Amino acid sequence: MGIIRAAINAVRGGLADTWLEVIEPSDIGEQTVFAPGQLITQNGKSQNKKGSSNIVSNGSIIHVYDEQMMILVDGGKIVDYTAEPGYFKVDNSSMPSLFNGQFGDSIKESFKRIMYGGVPSQSQHVFYINLKEIKNLKFGTTNPVQYYDSFYEAELFMKLHGSYSIKITDPFKFYQQVIPTANVTGNKKLDFSGEFIRQYNEEFVTELGSAFNQYSADGNRISFITSKAKEMAKYMRDALDDDWNEARGFEVFRVSMAMPSYSDESQKIINERAAMGASVSFLRDGANQQAYMAKNIAEGINAAGHNEGGAMNAFLGMGMAQNMGGNVLGGYMQNPQYVSQNQGYQQQPQQQQQAPQQQAAPAGGWTCSCGAVNSGKFCSECGSPKPAAPKKRFCGNCGAQLTEGQKFCPECGTKQ
Repeated sequence: MGIIRAAINAVRGGLADTWLEVIEPSDIGEQTVFAPGQLITQNGKSQNKKGSSNIVSNGSIIHVYDEQMMILVDGGKIVDYTAEPGYFKVDNSSMPSLFNGQFGDSIKESFKRIMYGGVPSQSQHVFYINLKEIKNLKFGTTNPVQYYDSFYEAELFMKLHGSYSIKITDPFKFYQQVIPTANVTGNKKLDFSGEFIRQYNEEFVTELGSAFNQYSADGNRISFITSKAKEMAKYMRDALDDDWNEARGFEVFRVSMAMPSYSDESQKIINERAAMGASVSFLRDGANQQAYMAKNIAEGINAAGHNEGGAMNAFLGMGMAQNMGGNVLGGYMQNPQYVSQNQGYQQQPQQQQQAPQQQAAPAGGWTCSCGAVNSGKFCSECGSPKPAAPKKRFCGNCGAQLTEGQKFCPECGTKQ
């Protein structure tokens, strides 16, 4: 009981004049995962009227397309399969041929656990499992999902919606665990949509929280999630691997997220952080700081003219506010992060401010203890006499010059 590869010229030529069935898959849509085979006529020449549309007999031809796995089922058990495209002839005298296709030899172990062990009957059916990406599976969260965003430094709450796709990784597990028995016995196709996937959508949304926790732990901003389809698919595969891939033979392939719908409190936090970030970025530039202060001073002068309590009080208040504003900006400019980004701007004004405070004495002049610079014998500000020049001392042995208080010569060591 098995299948053997058939030559394509035989299928198109002499086979058209025989009484054998030719089976092809029924209509397979974008979300179809399981479809029965159907009998086709050979250019109108086939006269076989004996069997139903999906019962094959010895010598029947089965057509398999790309990205499909054909399974030959007898009494609910799989007796043979192929994941390779082409034409195959049913041969009940042979053992299973096992055309593994894209799965390689790894799938043989799964087949051995479910293969039919009895004598083949006359009720073999053909079914096809779709190996393409099953797309556009919608999901949405009913309750807000909690997410810690390190950029905003806050717990955000949001509702999520989007779509995901799956891909079948082990057709035998998928056939056993996912395909309802009624679809096999009733010879019906199955779409991965509607009421059938409600349970899987609920499992997806439940594990979405785990995927989000990992997404947050990796330091990702929630606002970037629409461009992180590959990353989110990986997180969801990891979260659902035991339940979906290992137990049921399919996995999450892609995840497409729409922009989250934030709660009112979370949206307020985001707006405040955005406004604060724009202000800080603006004030990092020295010219912007001056423009900001000039604008506030101009507004203060304009308000002073309309102040009912008198312009003098208004100007006094404006001066106090200006000093407070200067202190705030001064504290901001001393911030290490700001200094590192604006060293060229900050160091130059400080040097210009210090330059007038330290005036060098002219040649032959001297600076008094009160700070005045003089050229005569007495200070013109406080009358203090010009300090006497320190008396020079020399070593009596080597002649080296000594400073005040030295008891031994630093050059020859002679006591002074």
